Amino acid sequence: MSEIVGRPRRNSIELVGAKAGTAMPAEMRQALNLRGLVPASVEDFTKQEMRAFQQLMSKPSSLEKYEFLANLRCINVNLFFRLVMNHFKEIAPIIYTPTVGEACLNYSHIYPFIYPGHMSVGLFITLGDVDNVDLVIQNYRESMTEHNDPEITVITDGSRILGLGDLGINGMAIPIGKLQLYVAAAGLNPARTLPIVLDFGTNSKKYQNDPLYLGTRQPRPDDETFYNATGKVLSALYRAFPDILVQFEDFSTDHAFGLLDQWRNKALCFNDDIQGTGSVILAGFISAVEQAGIAPTDQRILFVGAGSAGVGVAKQLVEYMVLEYNISEEQAKAMFWFVDSRGMITANRGDKLAAHKVYFARHDNDDTQCTSLEDALEYVKPTALIGLSTIYKAFNENILSRMNELNPHGRPIIFPLSNPESKAECTFEEAMRCTNNRVLFASGTAFPEYTIPETGEVRVPAQGNNMYVFPSIGLGAALCKPSRITDTMIYAVSKALANSLDNKERARGELYPRIERIRDVSARLTAAFITQAVHEGNVRDQHWVHIVEANMPEGVDTKTVSGLFTKRVLGEVKALMWEPASSVEQYMFEAITFENPDEI
Repeated sequence: MSEIVGRPRRNSIELVGAKAGTAMPAEMRQALNLRGLVPASVEDFTKQEMRAFQQLMSKPSSLEKYEFLANLRCINVNLFFRLVMNHFKEIAPIIYTPTVGEACLNYSHIYPFIYPGHMSVGLFITLGDVDNVDLVIQNYRESMTEHNDPEITVITDGSRILGLGDLGINGMAIPIGKLQLYVAAAGLNPARTLPIVLDFGTNSKKYQNDPLYLGTRQPRPDDETFYNATGKVLSALYRAFPDILVQFEDFSTDHAFGLLDQWRNKALCFNDDIQGTGSVILAGFISAVEQAGIAPTDQRILFVGAGSAGVGVAKQLVEYMVLEYNISEEQAKAMFWFVDSRGMITANRGDKLAAHKVYFARHDNDDTQCTSLEDALEYVKPTALIGLSTIYKAFNENILSRMNELNPHGRPIIFPLSNPESKAECTFEEAMRCTNNRVLFASGTAFPEYTIPETGEVRVPAQGNNMYVFPSIGLGAALCKPSRITDTMIYAVSKALANSLDNKERARGELYPRIERIRDVSARLTAAFITQAVHEGNVRDQHWVHIVEANMPEGVDTKTVSGLFTKRVLGEVKALMWEPASSVEQYMFEAITFENPDEI
């Protein structure tokens, strides 16, 4: 370790020069004896970015674009993030959903070709590593060219990747992609992010029998072994990095709830599938209810799919109704119905319900049992239909048309949230056609704009993508260092997201801000997160306590969750967001200063 930290200056210059690529200054080329060995042209970063974007767009398939970007990320971090941030709308669907799903399915086959062999892209921890995980973490530290302790980790075991099922070690593409969004959308330092996959096996026969599968070819362990092993890994992470935020990602439903319940009150962690999805959909729902023409407490909300994401979303909507409209939890809960693979979830359905489903099981159905979505639709007569089922076309034309008929005096709310697109319950075009263009729509995956044939009006679909909220939770935690993440802190993020629509977006009836504004929106949500954490006395960094308390918004009751913040807090957040260097000179100064601060 000491040898790596104390590397000589020449090695630092070589490293910086290599990462500058075609922008390496002539004097540095001369010092490194590169004259005649590289093209003579010295470019600026703008030309580098132009060339990279042209190459990216020339790739014929989304997977090839993903592979190009993954390789670029390893070769030149600065160029990669400049490209992502300046072309966020085009690139976000490549580094994350929907293309990341295809990358996961092919991960073991493409892995050797998208990362240079000497690069560590994260931690791959097997059951055999668990008792020596401190050594694994030390190996990781010594492999890093920039010696910063990670501020955040995204950790998965690959057991429930998107809507694709148990992908084992192939799920590593999810933590990698997610952390890239933490950086691009909210300005976390890329050198302080750590993707982790727990390679505890897979129950997929496809991967067990695939000769090119890179993970452990054994069935997944029982619950006792799983929780014991995961506990050792998490304890080691918190020992090594006491301030790290752990984001749980794509665990099986029971384990997702189990890990969150075990750790949320004793360590800094959250589950994006449960809490992040709930937060972003709550924000979209708040915006939709404002336009629906039906009173919020008169909404009848039918969920299709009762996994961790669906139940997580519904619980946050319940909390919103309780806090915002001063009704009881039981009154709020009575607004929700669930349909799973066996029909409407009721307490007397006759099967043993999974623990996480019991909370929303209906007790007021008498002897009525609905075995299909069509039956449940007629029984519930919902005003809002929310899909997290991963069943392609579950909202068929009959379902969509019936939602329109059931809501003649208000606009139907339809949120097909499953992703990728191959798992989406319906498309934006289908929802528009079947509801006479009246639908209030948000999806989990991106859909194209729709032009209304009769008028030529172009409508833009809302995407309820978690990338609106999880980057802000990560940056907020990294900055103010809360002892834990509470539901009300995440609720403040939802309120701030709903409040972040600008006048043009509101006039167009949109439910979320345009994705091109993601960086500014993330700063606002982070400011709301930090402000709420201070109100709750849940901040360890006193710098933020002083700023928030000295600049309290007028008329704000700190006992309520408002999602509000001051310009001073927002300005402080923006000043601390990481950005890639915008010029060769800035990049080289920052890089060499970091490597050898005493020599500058």
